[in-house]
Amino acid sequence: MAKRYGGRHSPQPRLDGTDPRPPARPRPGEARHPLESRTRWVTIMAVPFLISAFWQDPAGLATHLIAFGAIASGMWMTREGLQAEAAYDARRIARRPAIPRKLFGGILTGLGLAIGAYVPGAEIGAGIIVVAGALLHWLSFGPDPMRDKGMEGVDTFQQDRAQRIVAEGEAHLKAMQDAILRTGDRRLEAHVAMFAATARELFTRVEEDPDDIPAARRYMGIYLQGARDATVKFADLYAQTQDPRAREDYENLLRDLETEFAARTRKLIEGGRTDLDIEIGVLRERLAREGVRPAAPAQTVTQTAARNTDPAELERAMTLDDLLIPREGEKQRR
Repeated sequence: MAKRYGGRHSPQPRLDGTDPRPPARPRPGEARHPLESRTRWVTIMAVPFLISAFWQDPAGLATHLIAFGAIASGMWMTREGLQAEAAYDARRIARRPAIPRKLFGGILTGLGLAIGAYVPGAEIGAGIIVVAGALLHWLSFGPDPMRDKGMEGVDTFQQDRAQRIVAEGEAHLKAMQDAILRTGDRRLEAHVAMFAATARELFTRVEEDPDDIPAARRYMGIYLQGARDATVKFADLYAQTQDPRAREDYENLLRDLETEFAARTRKLIEGGRTDLDIEIGVLRERLAREGVRPAAPAQTVTQTAARNTDPAELERAMTLDDLLIPREGEKQRR
């Protein structure tokens, strides 16, 4: 009886449900919307227009073919819109789709229904069918996302740059996964998939905070490109020789890369937490100076920064206020 592999190198959650890793970031085109299957059923229900077209006169043939083509095109646009919506929902920071595909899909569907049901002299009825078809489409599939999500205070230039870098990294990962298929080894495929999931955690961090690009640029560019080249060369060699030493070296490389990418992601998260602690400490000290609230003796900016900086950096002033606003003792001495 076949048993599903759930070991340490498996890209899938363990069978007992105790997976220590966070949910993996979906690959491009991997996010699926639960309503996608409806588009297929609507297209199937429009098939009578296609079949009956061949028993019509030339005008009827053209009308029925156009009706089926409009409905099928509308459902294709709707499916693309649902996939874009699923990718939008899967991210905490996302831009609205550039093209409202579901809106255009609803218009095409309504036009297809009206053209298929049109008879001379019933223009008003055809117009009603267009509106009714578009309205039913909107009720069935919902509207397109029309607002950016989580973009408040985000530099759009940096966000665009982050998306380009992530797209480049995704291309390297896809090339790795395509190359390793040539080995025909399921364990190696799972190991590469595991590394890809770890790398996508870094991608998610960069997308959510584009200010981390300088710290992650080398990992998402040079390191991933090197991993891609090594995977292609290893796949070609291993497919011909089945060399166990080459396999061991490649698996060690993947483990090292996975460890480094995970460590970089943790460091970026900890850096963001440190920045938050410093900002909170600065605000508390400023409120204390202005008499709005008493000073918090256990949580000052200096103490917060001391936990997260090297001893050599403690001799310097930790905030701009320490440089510009003299303390009370210094005022008395002056």
